[in-house]
Amino acid sequence: MKVLRIDPRLQQRLEEAELRLPEVDSELASPEVLSSPARLKDLGRERARVDQIVTASRTLRSVVEDHEAAGELLDEADDLETKEFAETEISELEQRFEQLELQVRDLLIPPDPLADRAAVIEIRAGAGGDEAGLFASDLLRMYRRFAERNRWKIELMNLSEGIPGSIKEVIFVVRGAGAYGRLRYESGVHRVQRVPSTESQGRIHTSAATVAILPEAEEVDLQIDANDLRIDVFRSSGPGGQSVNTTDSAVRITYLPTNLVVTCQDEKSQLKNKAKAMKVLRSRLLDQRIAEREAERSLERKTQVGTGDRSAKIRTYNFPQGRVTDHRIGLTLHRLNAVLDGDLEELIVSLRLAEEQERLERDL
Repeated sequence: MKVLRIDPRLQQRLEEAELRLPEVDSELASPEVLSSPARLKDLGRERARVDQIVTASRTLRSVVEDHEAAGELLDEADDLETKEFAETEISELEQRFEQLELQVRDLLIPPDPLADRAAVIEIRAGAGGDEAGLFASDLLRMYRRFAERNRWKIELMNLSEGIPGSIKEVIFVVRGAGAYGRLRYESGVHRVQRVPSTESQGRIHTSAATVAILPEAEEVDLQIDANDLRIDVFRSSGPGGQSVNTTDSAVRITYLPTNLVVTCQDEKSQLKNKAKAMKVLRSRLLDQRIAEREAERSLERKTQVGTGDRSAKIRTYNFPQGRVTDHRIGLTLHRLNAVLDGDLEELIVSLRLAEEQERLERDL
């Protein structure tokens, strides 16, 4: 019979949670916290999380104690019925221990404070000419279908089209519970391998598109000095109705410290375009801050999962073989059509689990 032992590093974290719970209860009862709705809300969330950890921890220790008792019973048993009972009990407790240990490790991962933010998605055609633009359009449809499956809402911010059916660049916002937390794993270079409709020789071409997933920033996240902005207005181009090429409704905002440029021309109103462009600018600046922190932490990482490195090739969509391969975790799915129709659940769950494992190995 194997001996069940809780990892010492894990045990230390569980003991810290046991000590933290009464501290949180004490803070929740203090007049200072009771008079601050924001602090009260944050502590309430922390208490719910710590209480889950403590409950699971106590159950885990109880399983270890029951396993030891079952082992003693097996050693002392002098009849077949008791031995069989003890062996069954030991087997069940060992399975229960493994499940609880995974649960506890998962609970110890701090929640992402940005997980429930809206996700700002930017898709840009990369290498591959018109075929890259068609692929970028496929990715746009894929994320729209994924949003529909989750009953999320989409708000278009900016669209630049290429040949019929293709796009050069699109920026849109996905709003809904957990939108950024789930979609953020999509940041990076997406590659497609297929025979273009214009290819007469039947040769497979490789094209690419870049996807950036940013958390929608709020004004409280960062303050932008108006002196750091240059705002230009111009006439919009492309589809858009009677106002196209007749009014200066399109807006280009340049963030001077880094020459970061955001353009928006989707709305007929200049004020609306400016407001949308500012939303995108804030989100990009917040994303840069997050990327800087992740870059420091990623030095200890084995993969690019969760780092948001948009220069890295993360996924290949191979049409001849009907497969999708995520290179970060080596996962291949042979259901390309379903994935392009928005069935991303298995990919996203697998990426989340891989990132959690990395965090646990680093933090414990």
